[in-house]
Formats: sequence, C-alpha cells, structure tokens
Amino acid sequence: MQPFRKHKGKVAPLYRANVDTDQIIPKQFLKRIEKTGFGEFLFNDWRRSAQGIADPSFVLNQPKYSGASILVAAKNFGCGSSREHAVWALADFGFRVVIAPSFADIFANNCVKNGVLTVVLKENEVEEIARRASDVPDYRLSVDLEDLTVRDDLRDGKGFAGRFQIDDFTRQCLLEGLDDIALTLQHQAEISAYEARHPVPAAWKS
Repeated sequence: MQPFRKHKGKVAPLYRANVDTDQIIPKQFLKRIEKTGFGEFLFNDWRRSAQGIADPSFVLNQPKYSGASILVAAKNFGCGSSREHAVWALADFGFRVVIAPSFADIFANNCVKNGVLTVVLKENEVEEIARRASDVPDYRLSVDLEDLTVRDDLRDGKGFAGRFQIDDFTRQCLLEGLDDIALTLQHQAEISAYEARHPVPAAWKS
C-alpha cells in the first residue's frame, strides 16, 4: 500500500448526501477479482446515460476537474453495501483523499486498507470547500496527515485552513503504508518461531 503523508491536488465537488457504494461502483461491474480496472466505471450511472453517452453536466465529466485527486462530498458518504470495490474504483480513478462531514464506517475502514484518506471536517467547512471548488478555477488543497491539516493557497486573507482528527492506529497505518497483510508480516519472526515449535500434523498423509 502506498504510504500517505502529504498530498496536494485538484478538488472535485460532489456535494451530495448519502452517496452509497452502488452509486460509486454499480453492481454490474463487480465481476473483476483484481483491484484495478474499476476507475472507468466510477459513478457510471451518473456519468453516462443508458446508451453510454457521457453527461456533460456531471462533475467528473467536466474538463476543469480533469485530474482531480481530492473528492469533496456531503454527509454519510459511502453508505450502503460493504463492497470494497467502491474504494478500488475511487483509487483507480486517481482519488487519494475524500473529504466529507461523515462517512459510513465500513467504507472508511476499506479506505484505510487501500491507502485512501478520509477527512472529516465540519459541515460548514466542507460546504465552503465545495463552493470554492465550484467557483475557483483549478482549486487545489494541501492535505497533511503528519500535522492533520487541510489548506489551500488563496492569499489576501481568503485562504481556507482546517484541522481534522484521526485515531493514532489508522494514522500510523496510512503514514507507513501498512495494510492488513503488511501489519501481520511485521510479526514474521514470531510467526516463524511459532511454526517451528508447532509443526503441522502430518496425519493427513496416511
């Protein structure tokens, strides 16, 4: 998993509440077993018509948000089913950060396991970021997991700056790029020692 420390990127505003995982990656695209290849189907039912024609009004189809790596959304983002494919699709599309007033717990946990940072800010702060992303050309944010800050580069006293909270264990996993397998392998020496002391019975060979 790619470590997350500091990230600066363009912001795309999807300020909708209760965006569920079936909207993030519709069920008909869940046939792949790899983590890659889902990005092209991200928000498919909103991005395209039933005939596959791109909707120019949808935020991710607008040229000014091309290359965005920070998504800002409204409350309860990632609700619905527990499909990890939703995070895979966001990451494969290029998003490293999602900012919202709240997230569904399972979705947020899946983000951690895939190196995507979920930032919880106050609702009025998230609304302001979404407004700026809509109004300010090429609006970008710097997200710092080391000092837990979010800020933009606007000057003349008009800049945005906010702080967020995250539990120490989750923060450390993201900073060091540790998914569940990497966490387990940190104890490889103890695991090997245990296996040496407790060999698997060979009764099945008889």
